[in-house]
Amino acid sequence: GLELTEQHFFDLYLADNCGAWHLLQPALGAQRIVERRAQRDRDHARRLASEHIPAIDGVAEVLASLAPRVRMGVVTSSLREHFDIIHSRLPLRRHFEFVLTQESYANSKPSPEPYLLGLERLGVAAADALVVEDTPRGLQAAMAAGIRCIVVRGALTRGHDFAGAYRVVDSMPALLAEIDALLSAQDRQA
Repeated sequence: GLELTEQHFFDLYLADNCGAWHLLQPALGAQRIVERRAQRDRDHARRLASEHIPAIDGVAEVLASLAPRVRMGVVTSSLREHFDIIHSRLPLRRHFEFVLTQESYANSKPSPEPYLLGLERLGVAAADALVVEDTPRGLQAAMAAGIRCIVVRGALTRGHDFAGAYRVVDSMPALLAEIDALLSAQDRQA
C-alpha cells in the first residue's frame, strides 16, 4: 500500500542503505521480511539473467586505460549472485584483482568496513588509494575509511552535491581526466 518514488529510493537506499523493507517491518515482522527479501532476491536474479544490462557508457575505455597503470578492485553492496549474473556478459572483470560483495563483510556501506577490507586486499594505505563511487552512502563509506573519493553522478544523483568528495564528475571521460591528473601529479612527486 506504499507508493515509492525516486526520492524514496534515493533517501532510503542510495543515502542510507535502508530500503523499503524498513517501512514494512512494523506491519510484517522480521521473519516475513527475511522471507520476502529472499524471494525478491530470487526474482531479481531471474530478471537479471533474462535481460542484458549494458555497461555504463565509457566505462570499458576507462578501465582499459587504467588497468596497465593501477591496481583495481570492486567493492559493491550487490549480492555476489547478482554481480556475477550482470558481469558474466561484460568484459570488465578482467581488470580487477578482486570483487567484494555484500557477503564479504558484516556491515555494508555507509560503514567503512567494505573499503577497509578492500585496502587490506590491495595491501595499501588509505592515503595511497582512490575510490570511485556513485552514491552518497558510498562516499560516506570511503570518507569514513579515509580514502579520497571521486563521485560519478548518475540520473538519480545529478542534483546531489556530494559534499566531502575529492571531485564530482558527470561522465566517464571526466572521471578518466581526474584520475589521469592524480596519476600525473603522483609521477611528478616520485
